[in-house]
Amino acid sequence: MNDAFGKPQSLILLGGTSDIALAFAERLVADRCRTVVLAGRDRTGMEAAARHLLADGATSVPIVDADATDVASAAQVVDDAFKAAEGDVDVLVVAVGLLGHQSADERDPGRVAEVTTVNYTWPAATLARAAERFAEQGHGRILVLSSVAGVRVRRANYVYGASKAGLDGYALGLSEALRGSGVALQVIRPGFVHSKMTEGLDAAPFATTPDVVADAMVGALTSNAQVVWVPGALRFVFGVLRNVPQAAWRRLPG
Repeated sequence: MNDAFGKPQSLILLGGTSDIALAFAERLVADRCRTVVLAGRDRTGMEAAARHLLADGATSVPIVDADATDVASAAQVVDDAFKAAEGDVDVLVVAVGLLGHQSADERDPGRVAEVTTVNYTWPAATLARAAERFAEQGHGRILVLSSVAGVRVRRANYVYGASKAGLDGYALGLSEALRGSGVALQVIRPGFVHSKMTEGLDAAPFATTPDVVADAMVGALTSNAQVVWVPGALRFVFGVLRNVPQAAWRRLPG
C-alpha cells in the first residue's frame, strides 16, 4: 500500500524488459518503492533488470514468466504477479508490445494474429483480471501503455495501429467501469519512442525517449487524467489529424 506520503510501495510490470516500464520502475524505486515484480518472456533480460533495481534500492524484485502470445495464461500471470508481490499492489503497468513489420505482416494471417494477440488480446485479458484483483483490494492504479498509432490508424502501420486502437478503446472502457471502485486506470499515449522496439527506424515528428515517457507516467500518479499524451503537444496535433479528410490523410508521408 502507498506509504504515509502517498508513494507507491509495490509495482508490477507486465512487460518486464520494456525500456519505458523499467525507466518508470527506476523512478519509483528512487522514491521509496521497494517491491517490483517483473513479468515477461525474456528471463535473462529480467534478471539483469532485477539486479539493477536491487542495486538502486529495491528490496524485492521477483520474476514471473509470462508469454503474451498465450492468451489462456493471462489471468494466471496476473495472479502469480500479485502473489509474488506478497501484499497489496499499488501500481500495475501493462507494457507488452510487438511492433511487427507491416509489409510482411499484412500478407501473413499468422503474423497478424500474433501482433494482435500481443498488443491487444493478451493485455486486455490481463487487464480484466487485474481490475478484479485491484477491486478486491479497494485501491490501486493501472497504467496502460498505448500509442498514438491507435488514435487514427494509417495505411503505413495498420496492423500495429489497429491492435493498439483496440487496446486503447478497451482500456478507456475499463477505466469508466472502475469509477467508484477506488481503482484508477490511465492510458499513456506516447508518440514515437527511441527504444529497443524502434531501433533502426526513422523517427517520427515529436519523437521522445523512455525517460520522458517515464517522467510523464510518474506525473500521472498524482493526476486524474484518463489519458496522458507524451509529449503533451500530441493531444492538439491529433485533435486536428482526427478530422483531416481521408483523401488528405492517405497522402501524408509515412
